[in-house]
Amino acid sequence: MKTDAIRQRAPLTGNAGLTMRTDAWWVEPLLVVLVLGGFVVYATWAALQNAHYQYQNYLSPFYSPLFTPSWWPLSPAFLVLWAPAGFRLTCYYYRKAYYRAFLWDPPACAVREPRSDYHGETQPPLILQNSHRYFLYASILVLAFLWVDAVHGFIFDGRFGIGVGSLVLLANAALLSLYSFSCHSFRHLVGGNLDCFSACPARYRAWQGVSRLNAHHALWAWISLWVVALADLYVRLLAMGVIRDVRFL
Repeated sequence: MKTDAIRQRAPLTGNAGLTMRTDAWWVEPLLVVLVLGGFVVYATWAALQNAHYQYQNYLSPFYSPLFTPSWWPLSPAFLVLWAPAGFRLTCYYYRKAYYRAFLWDPPACAVREPRSDYHGETQPPLILQNSHRYFLYASILVLAFLWVDAVHGFIFDGRFGIGVGSLVLLANAALLSLYSFSCHSFRHLVGGNLDCFSACPARYRAWQGVSRLNAHHALWAWISLWVVALADLYVRLLAMGVIRDVRFL
């Protein structure tokens, strides 16, 4: 039997990464390590800088909303980043991505993982993943400030204007909105907890809309991840005098 042959070639213990697959299954987890790991390194470095995060009417999304209390000894970015960082860390999609890439749990379908037992997310520390919905609420609050920053990005000396930075901050707020509002927890909040849609037609229509966004949640997750880093980098380079902001209006 085919199943018996697989068991003979892949014993039930040891040999992490053992598989009968002949395709390049390792490419996806490797890309996740490079892309997600690269973002974490850059975001941590940017937050530790505590400088070059504001240029005229542009504010880096890593520092928004900007609080600089005198009693806080670290970069003000750490007063904010815990919310979006926690939201992404506990995100259902990102769990799958980094469990596979960093923990090999498992690295891919039909590929041996390094451990033989599994308790799910019912024990510490993984039980903390259940706090995802609460990080969603905090992230939505931060997102509101990012939209305020995007609007301010179009105001130059009290007048409406458009610069490259204006469009960057607008794209950042829009893509983070798509990522946040396509979240599985938000979909459940909108209508997933209803027993009867016919009694709440408005919520049903909202649930349908969020469900269409949810179908592309992974796409919004990756695009918004790098656009928010690009927004910080653009503001940083402007503040350092490395580049100049191009004004269209």
